[in-house]
Amino acid sequence: MGQIALPSILIVEDEERLADVVGDYLRAAGFRVHHLATGTGAVAWIEREGPDLILLDLMLPGQDGLSICREVRSRTQVPIIMTTARVEEIDRLLGLELGADDYVCKPYSPRELVARVKAVLRRTSRALKQRRSGFLTLERERLQVSHDGKVITLTAVELALLAALHQAAGRILSRDHLMDRIYPDDRVVSDRTIDSHIKKLRRRLTELAPDVELIHSVYGVGYRYEEPDTHEALSR
Repeated sequence: MGQIALPSILIVEDEERLADVVGDYLRAAGFRVHHLATGTGAVAWIEREGPDLILLDLMLPGQDGLSICREVRSRTQVPIIMTTARVEEIDRLLGLELGADDYVCKPYSPRELVARVKAVLRRTSRALKQRRSGFLTLERERLQVSHDGKVITLTAVELALLAALHQAAGRILSRDHLMDRIYPDDRVVSDRTIDSHIKKLRRRLTELAPDVELIHSVYGVGYRYEEPDTHEALSR
């Protein structure tokens, strides 16, 4: 029988000592580890080698983490955990809607980082399976959502909001991003408008799955769609 391939993690980090320590912890946890000390050539390496997850530093020599994340996300859904030395950067990164799966501020505990890696891999793996099996079925033309034989009809705004969250399952979407998605005509609306729509949408979704919370609030940031067994509590 052939051996099962271990999940591979790419560390893109210019601090060599930090990368070595994190790499040792990840190997001890059962991962294959690769390290790039510069952003130059990282996207090409990722496309060629296909890692299972990327630990991506924000500030890198050569190509920076922001542009790498954007470029990678435009081509693949490989999980990305971004790291930064400044906690205030995390709010900005979330606001940029880069599509990263998690953000970690330095200095961090290597053990916590390994836990984050495992949680993100579990969450994204399950989210992929569920998108294939379809917990919810969205019919955009009919403005309908169905689950387990039950069907509800939403307003156009409610369906657009649900579709945006559903397509980005497991990822945090800011209120600004959601406003852009449901109001493409650039009308001026407030955060409270999104919160109101979310409240109504949650109430409607309980008609399909009364005991399931599908839309989770992320305090001060926005919202995240997760189906029942994709929700993993991360210790912050």
